[in-house]
Parts: sequence; C-alpha cells; structure tokens
Amino acid sequence: MKLTVIGCWGGYPKPDEASSGYLLEHNGYHLLIDFGSGVLSKMQKIVQPEEIDAVIVSHYHPDHIADIGVLQHARLIQGILGKEMECLPIYGHSQDEIEFSKLTYKNITKGMAYQPDQTLTIGPFEVQFLQTDHPVPCYAMRIEAEGKSIVYTSDTSYKEEFIPFSEGADLLVCECNFYGNLNGKSAGHMTSFDAGKLASKANVKHLLLTHLPHFGSIEQLKEEASQVYNGPISLASFQWSITLVEKNN
Repeated sequence: MKLTVIGCWGGYPKPDEASSGYLLEHNGYHLLIDFGSGVLSKMQKIVQPEEIDAVIVSHYHPDHIADIGVLQHARLIQGILGKEMECLPIYGHSQDEIEFSKLTYKNITKGMAYQPDQTLTIGPFEVQFLQTDHPVPCYAMRIEAEGKSIVYTSDTSYKEEFIPFSEGADLLVCECNFYGNLNGKSAGHMTSFDAGKLASKANVKHLLLTHLPHFGSIEQLKEEASQVYNGPISLASFQWSITLVEKNN
C-alpha cells in the first residue's frame, strides 16, 4: 500500500500547489482521497484522470472537493477522445444532499453514499469512518489493506475518540492547521501539539502533518509535535510518499 501526497494546503493552495488530495495505491488500484483545488493538475504528473479507479471525499468544503468538477470533465473529454473508461465511483456522505448530488455527472461519475457506521470496501481497501469535530459533517477514515493501516483525520479539532480509532496505525495523516500556541477548536482544526498527542497516545508508527497553514514557518509544526511524540514525523509536500509493506516482504 502506497500513499502519495498530491496536495496538502489548508483553505486554498499556494502557487503551483494543491489543497487536500492523496493518492492511495495497492495492487494496481488507484484511489484518490479528497480532491481539492489544484489536485487534478498536480495529479497528472503521477497518474492520469482516466486511470483513477475511485474517489472518496471526507466532506464538502471547497479545499477538499473543488476539482471534482474538472475531474468529471477530464474524463468526459478523454472518453470523447477514445479512452475506454467505466463510470467512476465517487464516495461521499449523503448528509448534504445538494453537494452529494454533484458527485454524479452523466454516465461519467456516480455518487456513492457511504454509511459512516459501516465498513466500506473499495477495491483492495477496507474503510472505516469516524465523524470529526468540524463546522460541517466530516469523516475521518481508517483505511486497511493486507495488514497495513492508514488513518486520515481530514478536518477536525482534537477529540479523544481518535485514539482508539487510530490505535497502532502504520501512518497517521493528521491535519495540523494551527501552531502549538494557538487554539483551533472553534475553527474545527488541530494544532501541532494536538497532532503529536494523538500520535503518541494512539501508538502510531509514523506521523504525517498536513492541511498546513499559510503563515509562520511550517518546520515549527514538526518541532512542536516532536515535543509530545517520539516517533518519525514528516511534513506533507507534493509527491511525498510512503510504501507500507509487511516486514517479511
């Protein structure tokens, strides 16, 4: 199972960058997790629109779904140009009926409602959900394949329920939109100290800080998280990747 960062900025992308978007691959299957502004452009340096097998979105804020429309048109145009593709499933929650309906476009994409209290199978992946603390309905995901696990917090302030949800994960992709001396709770975001505390309490193997702020020195986020978590910490950036394999492979 391989995760590659496509976009990592909170709110909006920096120049020549993208907001939230992550490519997860296993056994030739390509799953995009969130699809924010700039993701389609950056993604094409790694995988083409017609090669995606599925998309799953955590919630409907623009920095997580802004490029869904252009993805739909990219696949439409590639189909007109002769590429053979099946209708692309885009998984999302149905608590916002208007936004959920936009996931379906002609016979190009089909919105698929996930049930947050049930495990979802997408290709080789098993996905579990946890509702986050955010101004709109939003879901974190624990994704597993062949004994390896990745937890993606999406957007959230700190909550204790994340500890059992993230327990022992091989990789924690944790939002970190605020520095340690700030309070992100009212905005529904975590600080660097929150991310480090979660990684430590859940005994995860690697912490990846993402959904990064547009101010300050982002290296400070890593330094602050390391004060409460002793494991490896990385800052998300375009094409940062990790491959999780069994120890005996």
